[in-house]
Amino acid sequence: MTMHIYGKLAGALALTFTLAGCIDAEVEVDVTSETTAKATITQIMGAEIYPMIKASQAEKTEGDSPADDFCAEGELTESADGGATCVISKEGPFAELVFDEEEEDPGITFTSAGPGLVRVAFATSGITKDLGDQEEMDEQTKTMMTQMFEGHAFTLKISGGEITDTNMTIAGDKQSAEKVIPFLDIINRTVDLPEELYAVVKK
Repeated sequence: MTMHIYGKLAGALALTFTLAGCIDAEVEVDVTSETTAKATITQIMGAEIYPMIKASQAEKTEGDSPADDFCAEGELTESADGGATCVISKEGPFAELVFDEEEEDPGITFTSAGPGLVRVAFATSGITKDLGDQEEMDEQTKTMMTQMFEGHAFTLKISGGEITDTNMTIAGDKQSAEKVIPFLDIINRTVDLPEELYAVVKK
């Protein structure tokens, strides 16, 4: 079973490039049984960028499609400092956890790793292709982007039970595994990733 998620993140990242702002993003897959899971995408936009995006979206005419708006399909929470958090989640059988029907990359796969074991794998081609698919930047633009995205990251997390095998970082309680990927590594195309990031969850 596969789940496509990178297109949603790429769209949000493209907005930050256009308006020169900051974003942090996390994709978490919580395995709830041997056949079901809950997938959550969390995007956090800082006060430097969100007011501009909000104003831009408010200026759209009636005929414009809101499909590409920030958090068009999620739950939006505006913070007191002017930033915002968008949470998009889906829960159910593996086959139903699809965020973007048009995505060609395999996204996330779910397979059995034995009795009571679920192997969840993120195909990293989606990260390097979609999230890093930006035109070559001149030095001035690159310097600006370095300043804006310094300290911001894209996090992949798998949870739902004891992690029995993974190539990600296991939490101290062994109940989750994650990989934090700095956005600058994606933007600069210096990120070094295996073909997939995976974890086996015991249910």
